[in-house]
Amino acid sequence: MNTTLANKIRTSFKERFKSDPLLIFSPGRINIIGEHTDYNDGFVFPAAVNKGIVAGIQKSEASESKVYAVDKNEEISFSLYTLKPSTEGSWANYVLGVVSELQNRSKTIGNFNIAFGGDIPGGAGMSSSAALENSVVFGLNELFNLGLSKEEMILISQKAEHNYVGVKCGIMDQYASMFGIENHALLLDCRTVKSKPYKIDFKDQELILINTNIKHSLSDSAYNDRRSVCESISELLKVKALRDATEFDLETIKDQVSPENYQKALYVIQENERAVKASKAMEVGDLETLGKLIYASHEGLQNQYKVSCDELDFLVAQAKLNGYVLGARMMGGGFGGCTINLIAKNESENFKTHISKVYNEKFGKECSIYSVKLSEGTHLIK
Repeated sequence: MNTTLANKIRTSFKERFKSDPLLIFSPGRINIIGEHTDYNDGFVFPAAVNKGIVAGIQKSEASESKVYAVDKNEEISFSLYTLKPSTEGSWANYVLGVVSELQNRSKTIGNFNIAFGGDIPGGAGMSSSAALENSVVFGLNELFNLGLSKEEMILISQKAEHNYVGVKCGIMDQYASMFGIENHALLLDCRTVKSKPYKIDFKDQELILINTNIKHSLSDSAYNDRRSVCESISELLKVKALRDATEFDLETIKDQVSPENYQKALYVIQENERAVKASKAMEVGDLETLGKLIYASHEGLQNQYKVSCDELDFLVAQAKLNGYVLGARMMGGGFGGCTINLIAKNESENFKTHISKVYNEKFGKECSIYSVKLSEGTHLIK
């Protein structure tokens, strides 16, 4: 966690609201493997990271509640009695949605002030939205003694995104951000919402993220479209979700679906298997096998699920040319954002220099590169 960030948020809060806040850190997350499996009741392999959102929160005597986005220098105020989605700032609905979901559960809160900011790179697919939602629900739970469990909090965060933001996200982002464990990744079963932590010893390897700094506008509509394809194929197969289907099952309805949709469903079934295989590889410290599974995941996202883009494919192709990169793939919803790369520590700097140069030559813009460490989930900063 970034102490400079925590100090900045505390100072901003005190200057603006003239009181001392509770401070909450809520991390962003990476997903090692298991992409687009979460809303298919499948397995994912996320981990919380040491970049996230810090929120300062305190009760207010005013007649309205206020939320200040420090990094954007934007503020909204609202009444708890006439809550509705905001048309002003895109970030506002992540906060308002959480308040609305608390009210839907008959939780009584009073007015409050929040100031928040973060160091999650924008558009990197590291779930700054889930980190923000979690920081708000966690803070309000502390402030008003709501007695919510972490399990209840993440469901509130998820519903906020469904109902106020309009993205039908799965539960992975909120879960990983809330339940992260330092130096561990979590094999999460998205049906039971239970996970098994795996301590990861990356040995001589490290994880680096390369941000394309691209966000193609397709992403939200394509996400909801992929989700409905998966649901309709599950109905045809008479199963609750694609998690319950095998490749053999899918073959039986091949003539009833378009070739494109067949491939999308096949990708989900195969990716689910890859996530489970990855957990077994990690258990025995087999990073080579993990790397191969990560490459195979990208192949599926690119050619079957079709949520990649030229920039992401280029970065993964470059990684494949480098013998020191064990695995690389796009991470997140797609159409931009980051690749995640498992690379030998002693070759990391050379690779970063090379990739920055060739990416710029190819696309005429910079990529951004970050190293990340696996960190603790949402918590109060003492």
